[in-house]
Amino acid sequence: MSRLNALSLAIKALRHKPLSTALNLLLMAIGVGMMTFVLSTATQLEDGALRDGQGIDLVVGAKGSPLQLILSSIYHIDIPTGNIPFSAQQQLEANPMVRHVIPLALGDNFYGFRIVGTSHDYFRHYGAELQKGRWFDEPMQAVFGALAARDTGATIGAKFAGSHGLMQGGELHDHAPYSVVGILKPTGTVLDRLVLTTVSSVWRVHETDPDEVHATAIDAPQRELTALLVEYASPLAAVTLPRWINSQSRLQAAQPAFEAARLFRMLGVGADVLRAIAIGVLLVAGLSMFVALYNALEERKTDMAIMRALGTSPARLLVLLLTQGLLLALGGAVLGWLLGHAGVAILGRMLGGSEQNLTLSGWLVLPQEAWLMLAALLVGLAAALLPAIRAYRTDIAATLAR
Repeated sequence: MSRLNALSLAIKALRHKPLSTALNLLLMAIGVGMMTFVLSTATQLEDGALRDGQGIDLVVGAKGSPLQLILSSIYHIDIPTGNIPFSAQQQLEANPMVRHVIPLALGDNFYGFRIVGTSHDYFRHYGAELQKGRWFDEPMQAVFGALAARDTGATIGAKFAGSHGLMQGGELHDHAPYSVVGILKPTGTVLDRLVLTTVSSVWRVHETDPDEVHATAIDAPQRELTALLVEYASPLAAVTLPRWINSQSRLQAAQPAFEAARLFRMLGVGADVLRAIAIGVLLVAGLSMFVALYNALEERKTDMAIMRALGTSPARLLVLLLTQGLLLALGGAVLGWLLGHAGVAILGRMLGGSEQNLTLSGWLVLPQEAWLMLAALLVGLAAALLPAIRAYRTDIAATLAR
């Protein structure tokens, strides 16, 4: 019996029991699919969080939840804790323990993409490059991130008005339109889903809105910002600067590294539960395959004995049973891999159109996924091993005598 014959016989044997084969494939696919989904989602979210938080040592904002401050100011997936005086930026810029301060002013959106007032340092921080147009240099000019430009259809020279609030559907500020002057190349960071302008633009929109309380312009020292992204000038600043900021009546200092680690610890519990469930499903799939192959062997004992009598070696029967287990495992693993990535793609589309506007790629293949395939094949091999050994030890005379 050649290898080709062993493969064709194994396929015929599996097709002979379509319901059992389908159930085993489904169980294996669910286990591998869940593991693929959790691995891909967790890895992409963590890598994205690390990219977005790189080089930011401290976030200064209004008092409230430190985690909320980090999520709203670095990742732009939560509402801010409030506003802080513009003078806070001036104080920090004058502090010798601070190397850079990047201001952020939030409050409006364009089709769900946040309009962020900031400085050119924000672009430099993430290494952003222009795909079209130029940087803003005057109030009411805007530069679109790659994803924001793609989904809104923004073009150079177009005019648009922001909507009040951070979610789509707020009151339109049509009294103060922006002009699109630039579109960024994809950066793989939070910049891709932002609309960026000057801080003074955000102030102007709200100070000249007839429906808001400010009827006239406010002096710069009394104006407010949403948050400040701070880079330390020396390691010593990590000890003294947060304590000094937290002593101020309106200010709060949140450390991204600490808060991100706390967030991933919380999310990690759910991910660990899903991994445990997936491992359980894989083990159930292995047990189901074992039962199916064992029962099939018992039903076909006579056939196996006849094959032995006709000259098939015990090793060939061993290979036949092992091939069935490997085919089931491989088919289920490939199906599960496809389902897992399809699930990530669907989740990415859902989150991309939600308030969080997170980016997940359904077809980013990770090196660790090769281990999932290997684990599935080992489960299939282990499930087929005992039936294969029984087939190898088949007593021809005793079986045919029955």
